[in-house]
Amino acid sequence: MRLGVNVDHIATLRQARLEGLPDPIALAEEALAGGADGIVCHLREDRRHIQDSDVVNLRKLKTRLDLEMAATSEMLKFALKVKPDMVTLVPEKRAELTTEGGLDVVKQTKKLKPVIEKLQKAGILVSLFIEPEPRQVEESAVLTADFIELHTGAYARKPNKTELTRLSMATEKAKWIGLRVNAGHGLDYQNVHNIVQIYGLEELNIGFSIIARSVVVGMKQAVSEMRRAIG
Repeated sequence: MRLGVNVDHIATLRQARLEGLPDPIALAEEALAGGADGIVCHLREDRRHIQDSDVVNLRKLKTRLDLEMAATSEMLKFALKVKPDMVTLVPEKRAELTTEGGLDVVKQTKKLKPVIEKLQKAGILVSLFIEPEPRQVEESAVLTADFIELHTGAYARKPNKTELTRLSMATEKAKWIGLRVNAGHGLDYQNVHNIVQIYGLEELNIGFSIIARSVVVGMKQAVSEMRRAIG
């Protein structure tokens, strides 16, 4: 199981004072030293945390970079310029504190198709952040996405067998129709153990809980502890 570490909330803390600290790049390097397999960041349209320059500098690190972004012309242009290893297309609302749910690819097929095609033509893998629902999985395959990332928010808020089953069945269906599968959102040191048992998942993308833990033990140790938790 690979571990992608999201560094958004390092930038959130920096933006609170606009004094340059803490540095997302330096702490991304610490995350890699602690066992992260790649770095994830979300460049929001309102630039509330990660900035354009952060993405450019993260791309210079010797690791895999997954850029989360909305499917807009501005973000597409930026992604084609920076060329991360992967782009994960996510829904985005200005008022939300964090991403509240998966992308509705069924309703947004016409909007997403040309974005996906242009990214893939540039050699960038495309992942769609979706709910673990059959129609969303099926439409992701129709759109020829390389990956899906299953939204684990409902499980994280209230871990239970029903949500685990939804995630497991969505993973199984995705693998059967040729999609690769990652998962993330709201996962922490306590609730991640059941998620890693889902056969077919390749990577978990985790940010807030690791950043929160790093305040106590440091980034390298926080990532190392999560690395051990997911195996």
